[in-house]
Amino acid sequence: MAPMSKSAKLWHTLRWLPSFVLQRLARRGPGRGQVDLIFALADHFEPGILPEAPGQAAPLHEQERRLERWCREYPQALTEFRDSDGYPFRHTFFYPAEQYQQELIEGIAAHCQAGWGELEIHLHHGITAPDTSENTRHVLSEYRDTLVRHGCLSRWQGSGPPRYAFVHGNWALANSAQGRFCGVDDEMQILAETGCYADLTMPSAPSRAQVAKINSLYECVLPLQQRAPHRKGRNLRCGHAPQIFPLIVQGPLMLTFRERRNGLPLPSIENAELSGKNPASLDRLSLWKQAAVCVQGRPDWIFIKLHCHGMDPRDEAAMFGPPMQRFLGELIAAARVDGACRLHFTTAREMVNIILAACDDQQGDPGKYRDYRFRLITPPKRA
Repeated sequence: MAPMSKSAKLWHTLRWLPSFVLQRLARRGPGRGQVDLIFALADHFEPGILPEAPGQAAPLHEQERRLERWCREYPQALTEFRDSDGYPFRHTFFYPAEQYQQELIEGIAAHCQAGWGELEIHLHHGITAPDTSENTRHVLSEYRDTLVRHGCLSRWQGSGPPRYAFVHGNWALANSAQGRFCGVDDEMQILAETGCYADLTMPSAPSRAQVAKINSLYECVLPLQQRAPHRKGRNLRCGHAPQIFPLIVQGPLMLTFRERRNGLPLPSIENAELSGKNPASLDRLSLWKQAAVCVQGRPDWIFIKLHCHGMDPRDEAAMFGPPMQRFLGELIAAARVDGACRLHFTTAREMVNIILAACDDQQGDPGKYRDYRFRLITPPKRA
């Protein structure tokens, strides 16, 4: 593949800006009355991550040490911070198929069974050479069945084949990164056929894999066999049950001018990533709310899908240290003062269930729809 010009790289990075401008002109936040903020954190959970050596992995004993520390420290640090339904802030652990280690999966599955999250599917592939459809289908099917044996994943209304949520490694969902980090044009069709009910990869900016459609919940355009069918799609709306899975569940993507240089505002991208350099804060929350990701016709249910790399040693404080404790404390206190705001800390599966309830025009507290359609194979304890 020929190298891209600088102008082409800039376009692929910022192709979403026209959509952003139009949304800012057209979108209105929820009116007066009850507002529900529904949070989910998609954790690209890679215990072997080595920030100083990309492409390499920490030794297994170090991965086990990291995981043991997480499972011990996370509940202790955040157990006091509860949403309006009494749930703690939990992660959805998108654990990479190609990094499977039985001991590690057993550890994180036990953590989830204790009520601290759920485990779903992540995949990096096509790194050194394009992957094939046949291999992708095999890897996803085998890993799905392996996770079921660990008691993970869900089923539609509690029966039938296993279903899963997905995050693509290196953001290259359905070969959307100009052939890099995937190579499989029909990947979305493979996801559908192997039981994926929702993809939570987006947003990916500033990656070249970022699509122009942003801040949306939608069905992909057909056919799913084409490259990157999530570039376009029909927004989910009340009174219309979606028919095309996996659904695309995007997190907030905004342009912000919070930073300043020499007294002048400096544009930067708000892509809903939590990291050591950019932890959660009420200032960022205001942008996430402005993105107004919702099911059309239900603007008072605002979906805030965040993402992180929870095992990156540089980001520990942003995961369960003072910055996250401060954010959750301020968030809960503000909601308590504003009696019209309810908080719901969900997993990816629970968020999708609430989205589906909104599509079916269900009313009332969205928290009661956490198990609306997709139900865990092994229900956890309540943390």
